[in-house]
Amino acid sequence: MTGTHSVEKIGGTSMAATATLFDNVLIAGRSGKQLYNRIFVVSAYAGMTNLLLENKKTGEPGVYGHFVDHDDADAWRDAMGTVRDAMRSRNAEMFARPESREEADRFVDARIDAVAACLDDLARLRSHGRFSLKEQLVTVRELLAGIGEAHSAHSTALLLRDRDVNAQFVDLTLWDEDDLRSLDERIREAFASIDLKTTLPIVTGYAGCEGGMVRRYARGYTEMTFSRLAVLTGAREAIIHKEFHLSSADPKLVGEDKARKIGRTNYDVADQLANLGMEAIHPGAGRGLRQSGIPLRVRNTFDREDEGTLVTGDYVSDVPKVEIVTGIRQMQALQFFEQDMVGVKGYDAAILDALTRHKLWIVSKSSNANTITHYLSASAAAVNKALVDLQEKYPEAEITKRPIAMVSVIGSDISRSGLVPDAMRALDDAGVSVIAMQHQIRNVDVQFLVEPRDFDRAVRVLHQVLVEKDEAAVEDRRAA
Repeated sequence: MTGTHSVEKIGGTSMAATATLFDNVLIAGRSGKQLYNRIFVVSAYAGMTNLLLENKKTGEPGVYGHFVDHDDADAWRDAMGTVRDAMRSRNAEMFARPESREEADRFVDARIDAVAACLDDLARLRSHGRFSLKEQLVTVRELLAGIGEAHSAHSTALLLRDRDVNAQFVDLTLWDEDDLRSLDERIREAFASIDLKTTLPIVTGYAGCEGGMVRRYARGYTEMTFSRLAVLTGAREAIIHKEFHLSSADPKLVGEDKARKIGRTNYDVADQLANLGMEAIHPGAGRGLRQSGIPLRVRNTFDREDEGTLVTGDYVSDVPKVEIVTGIRQMQALQFFEQDMVGVKGYDAAILDALTRHKLWIVSKSSNANTITHYLSASAAAVNKALVDLQEKYPEAEITKRPIAMVSVIGSDISRSGLVPDAMRALDDAGVSVIAMQHQIRNVDVQFLVEPRDFDRAVRVLHQVLVEKDEAAVEDRRAA
């Protein structure tokens, strides 16, 4: 049964722009009853999870990374001190009321001190040499991840109360409890007594639950909490607030004046974006919303009046067209050639087993009589490990890897006549050689595999011929 409330997720960059967030999202001119019937799930402030775990892009270790390495016994303690300083500094920037700032600082200190005490105990055990901490390290990662969202949710609720909003900090991290039930049970328990008509819940994006959120969903755990909250509470709409519009291409690549806000699309498109590592929505989160018939809206925190892009399960564009041109600049193509593969089963399963064992993300794959190629979003070093395993198992096979880039054109219906020939012609005219191409029958995406050096040029060319020119042609037909 659909409710009257919305469930809204705020990304880390938006959280860090506190003044804008309050002006454009949390308050945004509302007063009285207008402030309520909303639930907010918050990410950690930008950069905090990197300090707690490791830098998502560079791999630079945070507290967790230093604790795992333990080459320097004090490194993780110093990193924890950096986190404390960063959180206190963030509080100092946000709070005008001294009492609220002191309360926020006490909260941060209590969480950090408690987790640091746990790490100290584990460090002492590890120093004896006979204790294996492999399973405990998973718990450490979960505990550390939860600190970031606990800080941001607690501080946001405090700031709202300072503005006379009846905000409630909803702590799903359960950092000091041993009872790890399911995520759904945690949510039901937390919201059993909350009246959404008079209370504005500010919820931690991390939730302590069976299986571990970070272990199961990596950095997409906040979106899973957001999705399950929307489904379990029967939200009328799920909204994600990001620092940008969901656009037809990266404005930095194609130009601010040429990129278009998408406006409407469907969950098929959202899944393709997630597969390419685009920060639209985690595929697991999107699945729950789609199955429950809950529309998803992606809004730009910095564009208060714009309604953003609406994603639904049943939307199909009225005219077949490309909605987005995007891709992955650096990936690896793993090619497995075996002359004796024809008619023999088992090769594909063995390759998938090796890729799964080494936790390699498969973006796409292709095969013919004697060759199976996987296009992987992974480093060359990571792919090498799988390659060595496969070569040992199949010494007669020719197994190679090469760096590659993928440019994907995506839309709710891209079945327009001549799309692929137009794209190939434009790429050829621009001097971009297409190494391989994938076109699925479902007509949601076409993938062009090119040299990494050609990625930017390919995106610009395909956006120009498949988005800009098509849009101009449609406008001309309407004008006529």
